Amino acid sequence: MSPGPLSMLFVMDPIGSIDPTKDTTFVLMLAAQERGHRVLYCELGDLSVDGGRAIARVRPIELRREPGRHATLGEARTVVLDDGVDLVWQRKDPPVDADYVAATQILSLCRRALVVNRPDTVIWANEKLYTLHFAELMPETRVSRRIPELIDFLAKLGGEMIVKPLGGKGGEGVFHVRHDDRNLFSILETATGFGTRWAMAQQYLPSVREGDKRILLVEGEVLGALLRVPAPGETRANLHVGGTPARAPLDENDLRIVERIRPALLRDGLFFVGIDVIGGKLTEVNVTSPTGIQEIDALEGVRLEERVIEAAERKVARHQAALDGGRDAGA
Repeated sequence: MSPGPLSMLFVMDPIGSIDPTKDTTFVLMLAAQERGHRVLYCELGDLSVDGGRAIARVRPIELRREPGRHATLGEARTVVLDDGVDLVWQRKDPPVDADYVAATQILSLCRRALVVNRPDTVIWANEKLYTLHFAELMPETRVSRRIPELIDFLAKLGGEMIVKPLGGKGGEGVFHVRHDDRNLFSILETATGFGTRWAMAQQYLPSVREGDKRILLVEGEVLGALLRVPAPGETRANLHVGGTPARAPLDENDLRIVERIRPALLRDGLFFVGIDVIGGKLTEVNVTSPTGIQEIDALEGVRLEERVIEAAERKVARHQAALDGGRDAGA
C-alpha cells in the first residue's frame, strides 16, 4: 500500500533541456504527480549543507505531456531535506565528476529522507568498474591507462576491441579499434588522455549488430527490456546516436545474469538500474540515471513508470517503518 502522498525531490539536469517525449526522469515525475505526490525539482548547484544537514533550494513543478510546455515551476524555497522531503531521486546524468561526487556526498547526509540510488554506492559503483564484480558474466575486459598494455590486450583478442571511458554516458567516447587502424595510437592516446586516465577495453562482440539489450531492474527484479539496434556503419547502439529501439524478450542468459547480480544490487542499495547485455554478455551496470522507460512503454503498450513509483512508495514505507522502529527501541 502507498504510505500516502509523499514529497519527492528530483535532482536532475535542467528541466528545460530534456526531451519530454524520451526522457525517463520526466515520466517518473509525471507518474508521481498523477499518483498525488508533491513533486519538487532542483539541480546539483541547488544543494548545500547547514550544520551537518543537507539542504536544497527547491521549486515545486507541474508536468504535462506538451513538448516545449512540459514543465511549470513554482516559487523557489530552501528546505532541510530531512524535514521537507520523503524521497530524493538522484537523476543527474553523468559524467560523475567532482561536482557530481560532492552533490552525492551532500545527499548522503540525509537520514529521514530516503535517497535512491543509495548515495555512497553511487560514488564508488562506477558504471563500468562495478560490472567487474561479475567478471565471469562479461566479455574479456582490461582496464588500464597504459597504452602498451592496451596494445597487448588488443593482440590477445585477435586485433579487434572496444575502448571506452570510465565516466562517459550514451556511447560518448566509445571506439571500435583494430590492429591495422592507422589511427590506433591516436585513438588510445585520446581514450587515456595520453596515459593520464583509465579506459576500459573489451572484446568486440559481433552480435552487437543484432542489438544491445538494455534491461531495467527495480529492486533487483526485471521491469522491462529494450533492444537497441545500431545504425548501419555505426558500432554504438545508443538511441541518441541513431540506434533503433526494438522489442527484447529475455532469454536464459539474460535471466541468469539478473539472478547473479540481484543480491549485490539489493545489498548495495541500487533501487533502479539498467544493465546492458550483448550476445549474452554483461557489459555495463548503469546506476546513475538509467533510461529506456519511454521506449519500452511505446513498444510494449505499458506504463513502466507507474510500477517504478509504486515500488518507490513501498520502499519509503519500509524506510519510515524502520526509522520509527529504531526510535521506539531507543525510547
